[in-house]
Amino acid sequence: MFPGTYRDSLLLLSATRAMHEGDGIGWAAAVMATPANVADLAGRGIGDLGAADANALVLAVQAADGQAADAALDRGRALLFAAEGARQDPRQADPQTIGEAVAQLPDANVAVISVPGPYAAIAAHSALTAGLHVLLFSDNVPLEEEIALKDRASGLGKLVMGPGAGTAVLGGVGLGFANAVRPGSVGVVAAAGTGAQEVMTLLDRWGIGVSQVVGVGGRDLSARVGGRMARDAVRALDADPGTEVILLVSKPPDPDAARTVIDASERTPVVAACLGMSAAGGMLAGAPLAVTLEDGAVVVARTLGKPVPDLTEGLAAAAAQAVDRLDGARTAVRGFYTGGTLCYEAQVVLTALLGPVYSNIPLRPDLALPAPGGAHVCLDLGEAVYTQGRPHPMIDPAARRDIMREQAFGDDVAAVLLDVVLGYGSHPDPAGEIAGTCADIVASGAAVIGYVLGTDGDPQGFGAQRHTLRDAGVIVTPTAAQAARVAAAIAARRPALAAAAPA
Repeated sequence: MFPGTYRDSLLLLSATRAMHEGDGIGWAAAVMATPANVADLAGRGIGDLGAADANALVLAVQAADGQAADAALDRGRALLFAAEGARQDPRQADPQTIGEAVAQLPDANVAVISVPGPYAAIAAHSALTAGLHVLLFSDNVPLEEEIALKDRASGLGKLVMGPGAGTAVLGGVGLGFANAVRPGSVGVVAAAGTGAQEVMTLLDRWGIGVSQVVGVGGRDLSARVGGRMARDAVRALDADPGTEVILLVSKPPDPDAARTVIDASERTPVVAACLGMSAAGGMLAGAPLAVTLEDGAVVVARTLGKPVPDLTEGLAAAAAQAVDRLDGARTAVRGFYTGGTLCYEAQVVLTALLGPVYSNIPLRPDLALPAPGGAHVCLDLGEAVYTQGRPHPMIDPAARRDIMREQAFGDDVAAVLLDVVLGYGSHPDPAGEIAGTCADIVASGAAVIGYVLGTDGDPQGFGAQRHTLRDAGVIVTPTAAQAARVAAAIAARRPALAAAAPA
């Protein structure tokens, strides 16, 4: 334990991943000693933390032997304390407040805040006072504090992106879990992190690019928050001469909040990609309404007069080959997602083609887990129940690999769906981490359908990650929605479904 040694959650997640990477490690975590984390450690038999408080750093590991444990702790310490030796000016003390940080970086205009939820609003208010926009990566921020922050920011002409905003691209700089995308004319406003990543990477791969990507947090388009920050983001993009189309991305929003946001644009056309939402004539407040992320990107491309590549080539033939390998008892789809929005989109597609899909983030309350035997199931493995005490699966794929081994080998499973999310902050080789398990699932008789979310500029290598999956026998698709269609085609024994073009 290191008292008085605060580290933000992104650095803690990276350190936890580093500690897990060695042999003989059963469990490891780098955490701050908040009451919830201390309770979790105690539940694992790690107690006697003395007078630890939320500013105390704790490294904990459970390993096969002392040598493995020591090596894991060394990896964690090396990463967490490397920044102390990397100061540009060792004579300059680390800033203790946001105000001191602004004094050292007077040209900064955005603060990225990643602290435990109970302290996040205070830090965000400090950033607003210092004249900064805020990317609030922290979650577990009370709703009333979110509303108060956004009201204050709006009055100051600033953005509060979040809470729980994991993705943004501002002025060509990616923040949080972002991808390397080319500059372009599409502004994205997103209440869904991997939803923003999906549309920005599709637009990049289609040669279109983005002007800005503003993540506003998953609750912004709820009835209570009313689209406060999405509205201001749309206004800012509407005033930006480099933005020709605005793409609004969300899980089903409150309709009135969505209308308020769309109406905020006075000159720039808006396309709404609101997953699973319906409206008369396919229009919402005058904006085309897309029910998938894929459809939203397609409508944007057509609005700009840009070509869209063939998204169905070869998929029907691949589905037919997979169907020929199936025995008659295999009819279920199992999805194992690291991106929550991609999991939700898959449910929208699968439900339309196969019927009800059960999930830990279900489309309807009656489809919550546990699922009956033989049901279609899609899991968002980034939800708290799966990440308590360990990194997000985008950072550490081991948790997903373990769950796949538990749940993907049933005799009723026809198709296994999964995503591989690339970009800054993600694991350096996510496809490689699951390729062996995918090959084993294919050998067991089921089909595996995978989608790689990324661009050629991402550090993991977009093409290389796709090849890794293909070499393991995975059917690799050009969009996440197409992956779900291929899975449905295989489970239903109707290969033609895989050739369905976007709406």
